[in-house]
Amino acid sequence: MVSKGPVTTFLCLLLGSLLFPLPGASTQQAFRVEPDNITVLEGAVALLQCVVDNPSGVIQWVKDGLLLGPDTNIPGFPRYSMTGDPSKAGEHHLRIMGSQLADDGDYECQAGRSEESPGIVSRTALLSVLVPPKTPIFKEYEANSTVTWVAGVEYKVTCSAGDAKPAAEISFSKDLSAPRSGVGGSIFQLQLTGASYACLPSPPAGLTDSSPWWQDMALLCHKGMPLSTGCTRVPPPSVLVSSPPVPPQPPTIEGYKRPQIKAGETLKLTCISLSGNPLATLQWLKNGNVVSTSWETEDASGASRSLLTLSIKPEDNGAQLHCEATNQVSPLPLVASVTLRVVFLPTEVSILGSSSTPENKQISLSCSTTPSNPPVQLRWWLGWRELTTTEGETLTHGGTVTVSNLTHMARREENELPLTCEAFNEVMLFTRSTSLLLSVQYPPQKVWIEAPPPHSRFRAGTKVRLTCFASGGNPAPRLVWIKVMRGHQAMGGSAGGTVLTSGHPTPVSVLPLCSPRPHPVPPIDVKITTMAKEVRRGQTLTLTCVTGSSNPFATLAWFKDAEKLKGVDLGQKPAEFGGLSTSGKVTLVVSSSDNGLRVTCQAYSSILAEAVNTFYKLNILYPPEFSSKQPAVVQGVEHGAVELPLHVSANPPKLSCSWSFRGEVLKPGGSPRHHLRAGGSLAIWNLSRADMGQYRARCQNPEGRNETHLQLDVHYAPSIRSLGDPVYVDLGATAELVCIADANPIPAGMFQWTWLVRGGCSAIDLPKASGAVGRLRIRGARQAQAGLYECRVDNGLPPPARGSARLIVRFKPEIEKGMGLGKVAMPGDGSSPATLQCRAQGVPSVKFSWEKNGAALSTPTPRYTERTWHEGTWHSSTLTIANVSAMHDYATFTCRASNALGTDKLDIQLLSTSPPDPPTGLKVVSVTHNSATLEWIPGFDGGLPQRFRIRYRWPGAPGALYMDVFPAQTPAFTLTGLSPATPYSIGVSAHNTLGESTQGPSITITTAGRGCLAGGEALSWPPALTGGLSALGALLLLSNAALLTCLLRRHQTWAGNFPPPWTRALPLGSSQHQTVSPQ
Repeated sequence: MVSKGPVTTFLCLLLGSLLFPLPGASTQQAFRVEPDNITVLEGAVALLQCVVDNPSGVIQWVKDGLLLGPDTNIPGFPRYSMTGDPSKAGEHHLRIMGSQLADDGDYECQAGRSEESPGIVSRTALLSVLVPPKTPIFKEYEANSTVTWVAGVEYKVTCSAGDAKPAAEISFSKDLSAPRSGVGGSIFQLQLTGASYACLPSPPAGLTDSSPWWQDMALLCHKGMPLSTGCTRVPPPSVLVSSPPVPPQPPTIEGYKRPQIKAGETLKLTCISLSGNPLATLQWLKNGNVVSTSWETEDASGASRSLLTLSIKPEDNGAQLHCEATNQVSPLPLVASVTLRVVFLPTEVSILGSSSTPENKQISLSCSTTPSNPPVQLRWWLGWRELTTTEGETLTHGGTVTVSNLTHMARREENELPLTCEAFNEVMLFTRSTSLLLSVQYPPQKVWIEAPPPHSRFRAGTKVRLTCFASGGNPAPRLVWIKVMRGHQAMGGSAGGTVLTSGHPTPVSVLPLCSPRPHPVPPIDVKITTMAKEVRRGQTLTLTCVTGSSNPFATLAWFKDAEKLKGVDLGQKPAEFGGLSTSGKVTLVVSSSDNGLRVTCQAYSSILAEAVNTFYKLNILYPPEFSSKQPAVVQGVEHGAVELPLHVSANPPKLSCSWSFRGEVLKPGGSPRHHLRAGGSLAIWNLSRADMGQYRARCQNPEGRNETHLQLDVHYAPSIRSLGDPVYVDLGATAELVCIADANPIPAGMFQWTWLVRGGCSAIDLPKASGAVGRLRIRGARQAQAGLYECRVDNGLPPPARGSARLIVRFKPEIEKGMGLGKVAMPGDGSSPATLQCRAQGVPSVKFSWEKNGAALSTPTPRYTERTWHEGTWHSSTLTIANVSAMHDYATFTCRASNALGTDKLDIQLLSTSPPDPPTGLKVVSVTHNSATLEWIPGFDGGLPQRFRIRYRWPGAPGALYMDVFPAQTPAFTLTGLSPATPYSIGVSAHNTLGESTQGPSITITTAGRGCLAGGEALSWPPALTGGLSALGALLLLSNAALLTCLLRRHQTWAGNFPPPWTRALPLGSSQHQTVSPQ
């Protein structure tokens, strides 16, 4: 049998050489714990472990090849720090607070080379940060919206959740088929996941009623991560499924009862469409243009109603009003229509043409009215004689224009007679007229001369008077004298038609003649001609104007509307009736703005001061042009309607316009939200913020095409996109709460902050700031400013958005200290426990440690037990000492409260029970003529319940009087029975079962003099009341003495028969301790 002694000895020596190398042997540094791959959620704390045995070199971490440095707080990486116990356990863990996506990477722990050991590098550990996906959204619908689905029609719904790592998993809720596989992409390491499904809704089995029903299956889109817990869902749109779909009944229009309506009245029409599943949508059109898109539905009666209010104008005559009703299953809109018959009278009667003409010539005039309904009749009057005319009517938009043409042979006897055109309607008892004077031109009827008889002889130098007369003629003739002398003639004249001639010494033969000059006549007519058949913008147009015969010749002037043009005079040439014809031309470079303007040629006779006019209307061909009034930006409100106006003109005016948005051509004919109006404007219903952007309108006609752009700005109520919660700030530093909102518009002063203090709120006045980010800066943050702050965002569109964030002010611990908190008394006989309390306030969380006479206590142990709890910013720790021993436990215990910002301490003495300490801070609250109210601060109670006793005396008194305070432990008392106007010296002391404290400081008071009641009556007590109060006081004193005696005897009995009393700590925050005996 082999002895075990030598084998055992060899194994022990071998193990000892391995565990305890000889002095001078080499100690190599090595990894005891190397970092492992870890995965954390975004915002969580990541801890990479590293433990090095025998460290002798510099130890630091490496991130993706970058050395982080050996400092505990790694510079440049405020969230990175090295933790652990490097001196004892060799721990050099890397802790990353609030992990972010940027922290993803490879990490290594390395120990640098030293004299004793070469450098070592740990294995590579991969840190993976998971990012929860954002709230999923529906592509086709908005959250919390209501959509209508028709049974039997297939619908596709797409849900997406973005910014996730790894890609989110999407599923849909009940009664829906499984989604198709998600489609993912990578944007800076984040994944976007989408899923869709096709749904064929159907009504419940057995449902035959055509009324709609709400299917209880919300469209729920869930997001989830393979490594995360839980999921998030989108607030669902409600789904209304109707069974079966039924088109509505044709609409009816109510309110148009009279066959005619007068201009200026207000017309109210109601369109009603019954039944239909779903109920019909209604709209009003006037002459093909939409004038109202609002309607109401009544589910109870199954009807849709739309009210249209119109202020009737003359141009509304003949207007067609249509009410269209349709739903999703109507093949075509159902239409009801009325035609307006508006009654209105002409506002003006006018005569066109010249009322001046030579005799025996025909005069042509035209009389016309402004539009009217019904049409009026016209008749002509010359003086009091009615003339025969030809009458016609011209229909215009909104009424009838009545025209009457008059052709009349003018006679000289009709000169200066009024020519009147009268418009009348016998049914409506209406008449209106206009007049002008007829001017008939005719020559003088007879010319003669009054003179001496023929062949009369006169001496030279004799004055002879000759008088010429003319009768008739219009206008009045001018007389001219002609003297014929031997083969030639001389002309002269005088205003009165009389000429005086002087005799000559030589005989002469004189034949005086008097004849009227030809009468001035304005141009018979004026005509404008041109060689151009079609004129386009930018081209040159030449117009030629030629007047008819006139005497004298007329001068020409050119006008384009009110603008005078510079023409070219082409001279005059003889014309009929012995007059002259004038011609001229003007050359224009036309533009599109000239289209429809009139170019007027005016022939003016300066002698007659009369003008004859004619005009040429410009017809300029040009491609579409957008007016300067075309807006660049159009604003609308989300969920409302907006119209993108199009101010465009062209010639030919027939246009075809199309709209596009983000490169996609809109097709209003097949869209329930886009509608093309007359004139090319685009109406958009049920606006959403996705409609915001630039729209392009393109119009064309045979002359060409043009386009313009409009920016649609959709206003919507605010929502809060981001609000940091919580926000930490160090005491005295500046805190900044940031509220990021999504809103349009973003007015100044949109953000309002409110401090939600306990029991109410307090608004914070801030200067108005612009932008979508609201900041609340609190400078010099104090503890009292911590709490909940609400960010309210209101841009004028309801509802305002609200969000709250909590401000946490970080400060170093502050231990509650005060009278009596630094001492705890307990008998040291080894049978009773003692509880030491330490209460501190601080942020972040406070950690407690205890020391005994400067040496750290390790808890828990059989005799020392620590309990810690936290409530808000307050933190408490109690140290319970079991079986207090005077030899081992009477000592000074130190409570240390620590956090990252500092440390505070409190020394608590554990003593034996003793008489109490004297009260301090004695003061007088009030004094009357016979009483004084006192207050004081209790001292340490010595570990036993204490009572208070008041000592007082006055000058001349043989000794001091004492008064016990009741209730016993109250630190306030009213001393009564004092004499008026008397000085008193008052002190207070404390006592317990072990004795009385020393006398505290005393104070001196003087009672007030005896006061008087109102009216001067002295204050006095009734004798009966005085006697009753005295008896009551004596009774109370006797009962107190008996009770005290009983308590003392029972205490002595318990002290001999029972163990020492146990102690119970008062609630947190108490400044004293209480001893309670078991019952």
